[in-house]
Amino acid sequence: MGNILKKIDQKVFGKLFIILAVFLIGLGLGREYLSKNQNPNSYTQNTLNAFISEIYDKVKENYWNNISDAELLELFKLSIEKNNGNINVSKFEDKNNLLTGFSNATSGMNDEEKNKFTALVAASVLSSLTPVGRSGLYTQALEQQLKNKVENVNPGKDLYKDLGLQKGASEAAVKQAYQNKANELSGDKSPKSQEKLKSLSYARDTLTQKDTKEKYDQKGVEPTIFSRIEGSGILYVQFKKFSPTSLEEFKKTFEKYKDNTALTALIFDLRGNIGGAIDSSAYFLGYFLGKGQYAFDFYHKGEYIPFKTQTDKLPSAAKFKQVVVLIDQNTQSSAEMMAASFKRYHLGAVLGVPSKGWGTVERVFPLENQIRGSEKYSLFLVHSLTLRDDNQPIEGRGVEPDININDQNWPQKLFLYFNNPDLVETIKKVMSYKDSGFSGSYSLENPK
Repeated sequence: MGNILKKIDQKVFGKLFIILAVFLIGLGLGREYLSKNQNPNSYTQNTLNAFISEIYDKVKENYWNNISDAELLELFKLSIEKNNGNINVSKFEDKNNLLTGFSNATSGMNDEEKNKFTALVAASVLSSLTPVGRSGLYTQALEQQLKNKVENVNPGKDLYKDLGLQKGASEAAVKQAYQNKANELSGDKSPKSQEKLKSLSYARDTLTQKDTKEKYDQKGVEPTIFSRIEGSGILYVQFKKFSPTSLEEFKKTFEKYKDNTALTALIFDLRGNIGGAIDSSAYFLGYFLGKGQYAFDFYHKGEYIPFKTQTDKLPSAAKFKQVVVLIDQNTQSSAEMMAASFKRYHLGAVLGVPSKGWGTVERVFPLENQIRGSEKYSLFLVHSLTLRDDNQPIEGRGVEPDININDQNWPQKLFLYFNNPDLVETIKKVMSYKDSGFSGSYSLENPK
């Protein structure tokens, strides 16, 4: 009986072994067949189509305006044609039709050509969105540049080197180096020399204040706010840019003068302010309005999105009852919106000329689907528009000052606002500067 079972087991094992061997051979032959006969470009094309599809979907979902499928499809068609892609249809009927047309346009290209063509088409579509040139396809290098700009870090600039010093030099050494170079330039009144002197003054001011010097030494972050007492009872504050450090700088600036009871008027200089991290605006305005107050609206896809202030009143800032906000044609973005809010709530008189009219809020959107290769792309897209005090978009219009300095009677009009001759005379002196720079004692909200 045992021998019979043993023979049966051997027969069963033998059959199983043969079946397994046949399966493995078949699997190997199948793989070899697929390897020889599959389309070598299929993976690449599917990847590129997924990239284009994600760009399409993210624009539809996140772009500030309710762009129609027909409009977006036409932009893709024009972009394909612009980059020498062949299209055999008069228009794309839907996204699937677009992807088919895109595949046909890239047929015959090698992988490198396809990758380049895909990036060019996507970039062309994004840059064509209104306002033209604001949205784009960002490489990792461009995204880092944007991050540096927002954080006010300039890797290509060395303030110590401008003064002829080694990094970390003492405040005394900075002051002496500045004085030496300023003496060398004292007899030269040429524009180039004056520009050089401004740059040296900026380096000195940044590197002789403890807080700003420390931030610059550690992370290369330059200051965004400078201040000084200018005239009788007047504080002059120049705000050059919104960065992640600006809110703290702003608070410290006013706290520094909180015990000076002689200060009653404020000149808040936004000339040349290029904006930056716009989400911090509600915090700045809270220092003047108080927490939980209506601050401003964003306009997105036909809807007004209200924002409230996020901070309590800052007594050292809110104590100023006579406030003049200076703007010029280079005041833009977040700074324009702040000026508009000062007008809306009568927090001060806005003086100058109409601002730049750069009223868009851009955001960076990561992309899950990437083109094959070492480069990684993200989507830089206009997400919302900012609004003026009259609820019109800032974009293309700018913010109108309460008092335009092109009006020869502006001093009299300013006097009617505050009845403060010292303030008017100080403003005249400040406005006579060739630009908004001075020598004194300077933030993208990523989506989830």
